[in-house]
Amino acid sequence: MGSHNRLGSLGDDERVSVIVPCYNEQATIGLLLNALYNQSFPRQKMEILIADGLSTDGTLDAIRSFHTAHSDLQVKVLTNPRRLIPAGLNIALRDAKGDYIVRLDAHSIPNPDYVERCVNILRSGMGDNVGGAWEISPGGKSWIARSIAAAAAHPLGVGDARYRVGGGAQAVDTVPFGSFRRSLIDKTGFFDESLLTNEDYEFNVRIRQSGGTVWFDPSIRSIYYARAELGSLARQYFRYGYWKGRMLLRYPKTIRWRQLLPPLFVLSLIIFLFMSPFWVPARFALFAMVGAYILVLLGAGALLALKKGDLSLIIGFPMAVATMHLSWGSALLWSLIHS
Repeated sequence: MGSHNRLGSLGDDERVSVIVPCYNEQATIGLLLNALYNQSFPRQKMEILIADGLSTDGTLDAIRSFHTAHSDLQVKVLTNPRRLIPAGLNIALRDAKGDYIVRLDAHSIPNPDYVERCVNILRSGMGDNVGGAWEISPGGKSWIARSIAAAAAHPLGVGDARYRVGGGAQAVDTVPFGSFRRSLIDKTGFFDESLLTNEDYEFNVRIRQSGGTVWFDPSIRSIYYARAELGSLARQYFRYGYWKGRMLLRYPKTIRWRQLLPPLFVLSLIIFLFMSPFWVPARFALFAMVGAYILVLLGAGALLALKKGDLSLIIGFPMAVATMHLSWGSALLWSLIHS
């Protein structure tokens, strides 16, 4: 059965706006646009709005080349002079003509039925903001890139985040990207431009506080490319942790156990390190805590290495998870201290 029949009850005047914040994404923007071109959802009912933060690489050339070759898909580039993700999203939202908004990332590759599934679930009334699961792929070909991708999809790295670790369809705290009716903005407001990241989580907090539902459906799938090396992973998670701290100061009741563990671990390390020269029990506690932590990560890495047939995960997985924990936890503490 074709997509036109599956969406036969969609009104003739109903449209979808796909919004994408973008900055220096030459490597992946073409992959995203090709994936959108090959969606099962009718092209004539879609517009693609790319909010570009003044890219300095070949991103804009790649977009122009794609549009020249695929003129039957409406693609529009909007300028985002502030270069902030929430600012770019709001610029695209204000320009959007669609009844439904599908937010995507320039690092993501949606499955061919992604847009169709989002629209159908929204029309079914299951949620006010719906999203699905990430299939996390390495951002490069190196052993550490594979390790980072494995860590980004493992409970030790990301807790119980459904869109990363999986699960059945259910109401959740947040979803990646998100799809919603354009009218939802009239109810909840635009994305918060004072947050450099975590703007999607904060947006979902307002949806839930207004009585709405954030819905996860694992049939909505996209490929997401993880960072390729530890330095960029550390910067990414430091940014995540810092802005999570700013958001928690505003919404303290939204804290979850998985978010408490990394900052508590970092705080314990600092305290025991400071006390160790003066107090022997603190020294033993530090060695015991660090030793147990390393053993757990090495054990998980060994199990993953056996499962995936990739021996590099024995060392790479612990390195990636530790980078995520220490960067995120220290940044969140820093954010709270400097509030």
